Amino acid sequence: MNPSKGCALIAVDVVRARGHRNVRALHRTTLEITRDDYLTPRGDCILGVSADKAAAHLSREVREVLRRPLSVLVLVLESGGVRDVVLAQGSERLSLSDERRIVVRRSSYVAGDTIGVRANKAAVDIDRRLVERLRRGEELVAYVIALDIGEVLRRAGYEAPSEG
Repeated sequence: MNPSKGCALIAVDVVRARGHRNVRALHRTTLEITRDDYLTPRGDCILGVSADKAAAHLSREVREVLRRPLSVLVLVLESGGVRDVVLAQGSERLSLSDERRIVVRRSSYVAGDTIGVRANKAAVDIDRRLVERLRRGEELVAYVIALDIGEVLRRAGYEAPSEG
C-alpha cells in the first residue's frame, strides 16, 4: 500500500490515570484502567482510576490500527520510574466503544472496552514495584502503541497471512 494514502504502520496515544489505595492487581486474565474516580477492593484487575481516556477516546489512528488483522498492541505502563510492558493482539472484532474503561485480556473475548486480546500479561503479572507505586496513588502513564505487522510485511514485500 502507498503510505501517502494514510495507511499507518504505527500509532501511539497516551493515557494518564492515577493509582489508588485499593489497587491490588491480582486478576489472572485481565487488566483495566478506568475513568471512574473510585476503586473497591473487589476491582482486582484495575491498575488506575480517574483516567483521562477510555477505549472510545483513543486517537482515531490507534483505533484504526488496532482493528486491523495482524495488529499488535504494545502497552507500556509507567509509574514512579518503574515500567512494565504488556503485549497483546488487536482484532477486527474490536469496537473500542466503551467510554469508561480500557481493558486488555488474556482471552480472545471482545467487549466495547477491549483494546487487546491474547495478552502476555494480566494484572497479576504486572511488576509488583509498579503496583506498589500505584497503591500509593502515584500517577500511571500508559503508552498505547498500535503496530500493524501486516502492513510492515507488505511494505517489506512479503504476503501477510490472513487472520484466522
